[in-house]
Amino acid sequence: MQTTVLVAEDEESFIDALTLGLKKEGMNVAIARDGKEALDLFEAVAPDVILLDLMLPKISGIDVCKQIRAVSQVPIIMVTARGSELDTVVGLEVGADDYVTKPFRMRELTARIRAVLRRAPTTPTVEASQDMIEIGEICLDTARHELRISDSPVALPLKEFELLELLMSNPNRVMTRDMIIDRVWGPYHTSDTKTLDVHIKRLRGKIEPDPTNPTYITTVRGLGYRFESKSKKP
Repeated sequence: MQTTVLVAEDEESFIDALTLGLKKEGMNVAIARDGKEALDLFEAVAPDVILLDLMLPKISGIDVCKQIRAVSQVPIIMVTARGSELDTVVGLEVGADDYVTKPFRMRELTARIRAVLRRAPTTPTVEASQDMIEIGEICLDTARHELRISDSPVALPLKEFELLELLMSNPNRVMTRDMIIDRVWGPYHTSDTKTLDVHIKRLRGKIEPDPTNPTYITTVRGLGYRFESKSKKP
């Protein structure tokens, strides 16, 4: 089955290059030239992955990402202008799984697309539905891609889910930043640790009783992070 990529982009030069390059990789391409069209096409074509420019007419890429994240965990790769660190951080905070900066090489983009697709949740089998990780009040169903805290469902984007799964699968073990980036984003990811730190901040906001005083995901200064097997009482 061919992969369908929804490209939300308003620069014709990028549209032409992306369409040609992605089709050469055997992918179907749907083009949206503004944010409203991106949301309409998302409903119409049910893409496997979305390549989303931040600077779109009518509805911004940030708002498009927010609206899609409210109803779907489809992988989203943000496209930002070179040097726009603030835009990159905002994009990650609203649920993007990865990002690329313009101009980018087609080989890098297709590698990113295939990486997020490999990690995307699939329909679980009956046996896989037994795959649970439970620590304290947190219950992670790795097959169904579901998180429950105190028996209440909590929605997580793909990268946050993968990050939580990695940490919970290694309780009380210090995971270095490089190790986490390698395992969650892949060994060829070119971003720095800011990407990881943004995801950790978002994740703490969803699972910690007090995100400013984390008791599950603790920081090990100079090294990385550790998931405590028992949440410490404040």
